Amino acid sequence: LQSRSYSPGFAEENTRSEEQAMIKTAGNSYLASPHLPDFCGCSPGWSSAFYGAECFDSEVHNYLENLGKQKSSESQNIDAKKVELEQLLMMETKNYRKTIKFYQKLLEKERRNKGPETKSMLPKLRGQLQEMKSKVQFLELVKKYVQAKQWGVESYVLPTVIHNGKTDTMDVAPMDKSSLLLYYNTEKHQCNNQNGVRVLQAGTPLGLMAYLYSRNAFLEGYVQQFLYTFRYFCTQEEFLQFLLDRISSTLSSASLDPSTSLTKICNRSFYILQAWIEDCYSVDFATNTDLLGTLKEFISSKVASLNGYGERLLSLLEAASARNSGSADLCSAVDKGEEESEEGRKTLHSLCKKLSEDVSRKNFYWKLSKGMGPIAQYQRERLHTGSAVLPKPCCSSFTEEASVSLARADEVGPVLLTECSAQQLCWQLTLLQQEVFNKCHPVHFLNSRALGVKDKCVAVPKAVSAETVSLKVCNLFLSKCIQDQYLLQLLKNADSISTWVAAEIVTCHTTKRQVNLLSKFLLIAKCCYEQRNFATAMQILAGLENLIVRQLPAWKILPAKVAEIMEELKAVEVFLKSDSLCLMEGDRFKTLPTIPSARVLAMHVQQLETGGFTMTNGAHKWTKLRNIAKVVSQVHAFQENPYTYAPDFKLQSYLKQRITHFKDADISALAADNCANFHQIPAEKHSRKIQDTLRRMKATFQ
Repeated sequence: LQSRSYSPGFAEENTRSEEQAMIKTAGNSYLASPHLPDFCGCSPGWSSAFYGAECFDSEVHNYLENLGKQKSSESQNIDAKKVELEQLLMMETKNYRKTIKFYQKLLEKERRNKGPETKSMLPKLRGQLQEMKSKVQFLELVKKYVQAKQWGVESYVLPTVIHNGKTDTMDVAPMDKSSLLLYYNTEKHQCNNQNGVRVLQAGTPLGLMAYLYSRNAFLEGYVQQFLYTFRYFCTQEEFLQFLLDRISSTLSSASLDPSTSLTKICNRSFYILQAWIEDCYSVDFATNTDLLGTLKEFISSKVASLNGYGERLLSLLEAASARNSGSADLCSAVDKGEEESEEGRKTLHSLCKKLSEDVSRKNFYWKLSKGMGPIAQYQRERLHTGSAVLPKPCCSSFTEEASVSLARADEVGPVLLTECSAQQLCWQLTLLQQEVFNKCHPVHFLNSRALGVKDKCVAVPKAVSAETVSLKVCNLFLSKCIQDQYLLQLLKNADSISTWVAAEIVTCHTTKRQVNLLSKFLLIAKCCYEQRNFATAMQILAGLENLIVRQLPAWKILPAKVAEIMEELKAVEVFLKSDSLCLMEGDRFKTLPTIPSARVLAMHVQQLETGGFTMTNGAHKWTKLRNIAKVVSQVHAFQENPYTYAPDFKLQSYLKQRITHFKDADISALAADNCANFHQIPAEKHSRKIQDTLRRMKATFQ
């Protein structure tokens, strides 16, 4: 197995669930129950939705074909290859973790200046870490490829999938495949070099659900794209009933012959159901108790009595429920190994950031030449490459943490903010933003017009509740489809931070303090976008662009170098708005943490949602839905790489208090009480004017 840097990559996707299942089973679960779906991570993950058919290249296919041939003259069956793959993955993962721990020990020795030989060993060990990381990622990609190939049926069997259910909630009239799905032909497929490959273009709701059972549905990324977007054409209840009907009609005969269509339909139904639970529990099941109750009742009454997979599904639901509620106990023995895996992941991400070769600020060019606006500068740099203009980290080490003294935390806010360094405040604001961002889901960014989300304004006016927003005009989901409104909380948090920034500035009682605080917020925003925390950077920019703040006299005496940061921030904003996938260019998003601007991302999705979703024959445009799924998939991609800054809980608590205190503040009212917010006439000039006026008045009476 050769070390390689593959693209598109499968960047440590679903690492925790796969590793713990791998360690627990040790490759034996396949042999124990060959005709049931494997109880491991079934969710294809964001890479599948983003890259589609390009996710699995020819090297993955060839590796699987050659797996096991060195041990036998004949090719092994798929079950034997699975076992060998599990063993290889477990061995490489253990070696990888041991190497990380050894590297950490060497770093500690280097910090204490114990032994010059450690400095010569670190670069070599660094290269070994990258090589081992590539091996683990590649084996995980092969494992996903094996899972994706299982239990699919040929396209001519899809009508059978539809008519196999006995109690569908949708009308099922006799129809052929051509009336369910529409395709268009391509000359050449990039992955398998076959001519005349058909690509799905549109389909009816039943046809789109039936296509989940297609042999290539997982390989093409269709399953993950469907899980993100199905709410545009069917409700959660209709989709669940479709799966349960297929399971009911095939479960009794599914274990007789694994090659029959009934067995494939049954097992693919379980795969899709488990993938749905793993990926979308928080947005579909956690918010709909009736849906969850229907599923649990079906599993308990129909599935658990026939095989052990029902109990495992119930355990999966309990674990997902505990994870969604933020419980430390996940109610499942399977999750006991997650802490070690998570520690390994975070250590890796920290090392990637620490050992990155492009950490210098000199390589990042946002500075604008005089007389050139942000748009022209962006267009000039865009000619070279889109990813070249992305921010590069301004610091590479997170070990030198300066303690923040909060002895005077009860004093005026701006005083404390000016005492802390911009980097300290950037790190803690980033951790606070990450906490909020990690709770969101790609589905939260869909159909945001129905929630009243608009550009450059509060998501829902204070005088209007979310329930009173008219859903008839702008609701793109089906009327009975339950939509989680977490996006409103995300945007409300963003507005609160912007209001806090403006309020802290206008409440400064001297111009000097205002200048210091303006400089501090600009430096914080610069540090944020250089660390790829675009959310906080854009929130600070919104606060600084407040109409009252922009008119402050302090801007005129702001140092020129600091004032230039404002133009940099505007250029970043133009860059973010220019392309919905601008942050996914290159490979930097796979190794460096990123937090996108929620409002900008929501606006990009709204742009994709513009226009009709159906064709003249009533079929839903899958090409449109696929593009939407690709854009929102970046939410999960960014959540995989967390920031590893050391939290300062006292400073975070103080920041939360200040943000909460000013979240509903009236900036104009605060500014009116502070004379530093107005242009003052110099006292000497003012007295001279009074004297001249009195002299003129005296002359008129003489």
